[in-house]
Amino acid sequence: QMQLVESGGGLVRAGGSLRLSCAASGRPFSSYAMGWFRQAPGKEREFVAAISWSGGSTNYADSVKGRFTISRDNAKNTVYLQINTLKPEDTAVYYCAASTQPGAYFPRNYKNLTIWGQGTLVTVSS
Repeated sequence: QMQLVESGGGLVRAGGSLRLSCAASGRPFSSYAMGWFRQAPGKEREFVAAISWSGGSTNYADSVKGRFTISRDNAKNTVYLQINTLKPEDTAVYYCAASTQPGAYFPRNYKNLTIWGQGTLVTVSS
């Protein structure tokens, strides 16, 4: 079973940037697609971004395209989420998740994923 640990969240002013990290252990990292979700208070968990096992393919929620960048370093068993031009509506707990099967596919529905980190809180002040 893979374990995921997120870090990098914090309090930032609107317009600022953060880089979130997700360190993986316990399972061959490089074979699995990875992704990020977020959950704002009182709202359902939503897909943010995903990256294929090789890093060659990425996809994003429309709400974050052009501001967020997902990347991975398979040598370090880590996936990153670079967040630029932060907005107050980006305030949420950000979760890292791993696909359940090897390959490039990563579901956008959080209910289809079972491997999660504990989350890291991002708070954006206006």
